[in-house]
Amino acid sequence: MNIRIQAIHFDATDQLEAFIQKKVSKLEQYFDGIISAEVSLKVVKPESAKNKEAAIRLIIKNGDCFAEKVNDTFEESIDECVEALEKQLVKFKEKIRAK
Repeated sequence: MNIRIQAIHFDATDQLEAFIQKKVSKLEQYFDGIISAEVSLKVVKPESAKNKEAAIRLIIKNGDCFAEKVNDTFEESIDECVEALEKQLVKFKEKIRAK
C-alpha cells in the first residue's frame, strides 16, 4: 500500500510520519484490496483547543473510504480515523461477501 502524507501549512516531524505509517499500514489486515492511502494533516484555528485535524482517504478496489477527526494532538486524530476506517473496511468486506 502506498501512503502519502500531506501536512498543510506546517512541516510534519519524522516521528509523526513514522507513527502515521505504522497505524495506517495496520489497516491492511482488515481488507486486502487497499491500493493507497492519502493522509492530510492541518491545524484549524490555532488559538483554540482541539485544533489538530487529520483526514485519511483510502483508495480501495471498487471504491474508497474516508475519515476525518479533530483532536488535541495529531496522534489522537489519526487513532480515531484509523478506528473509523477499520469499521468501514469490515462493513465493506461483509457487503462484498454477501453478494
